[in-house]
Amino acid sequence: MNNDGNLKNPSGVQSVERSLDIIETIATEPHGMGVSSISEATGMSKSTVHRLLATLLERGYVEKTEDSIYKVGLKLIEVASLYLNSLELHTEARPYISKITRDLGLTAHLGILEDDQVVYLEKMDILSSVQLYRQIGLRVPAYISSLGKCLLMRYSHDELESVLKNCSFQKLTDNTITSMEEFHNEMNIVRQNGWAIDDEESAMDYRCIGAPIYDYRGDIIAAISASGNLSLIPDERIEFVANYIKDTALEISRGMGYSE
Repeated sequence: MNNDGNLKNPSGVQSVERSLDIIETIATEPHGMGVSSISEATGMSKSTVHRLLATLLERGYVEKTEDSIYKVGLKLIEVASLYLNSLELHTEARPYISKITRDLGLTAHLGILEDDQVVYLEKMDILSSVQLYRQIGLRVPAYISSLGKCLLMRYSHDELESVLKNCSFQKLTDNTITSMEEFHNEMNIVRQNGWAIDDEESAMDYRCIGAPIYDYRGDIIAAISASGNLSLIPDERIEFVANYIKDTALEISRGMGYSE
């Protein structure tokens, strides 16, 4: 039992548990609660409630009205929404990722952006036995990835500068983009086309073509791509693969509630 009279898990961090108690308590009242009501409902002292609310308020997990009523903040809603979107994204995208591999005979990817890197949520290869192989969690720099270029489409010129401020633009091949100015030019083309290509930028004899996935708000939340060596994606096949991936990304987006 702690100083406020509540039984707590001795292995837990007390302040975290108390903060969660406050959030869960406030969430039950759609019109919000004052400090006294929160204190009474949680068994914590008012000073403790005040202290924890200050941190939660600063982080956006609670909001405070002019008459000192506290409600669940937008940050909590955003975090929950991201989690739900992630679950829905996997459900919607997985059959299409498999279909890309079957229809095109190429490696298919699903990825999201984390800082200046792409994180693969799905990667499927078609093997000689026509079995699917998945790899989750692989990270690649966004500037050399068709997925990354698609995910960065949502940013303005200044926002791109901020997101990629620590990007080294390491030269991996003769085709690698090596400067911010060059990347801005590339992004103008990507926005115009609605799809992106890694044209031997990350590795020689390798191409990857991607397109963005949108959610119900029209925000880019993920991207899909198809990749292979130049014999599988020769110059004359680029447009066909790009249109296929773009159409597939649109189908997934519609499943996420997107409407053009």
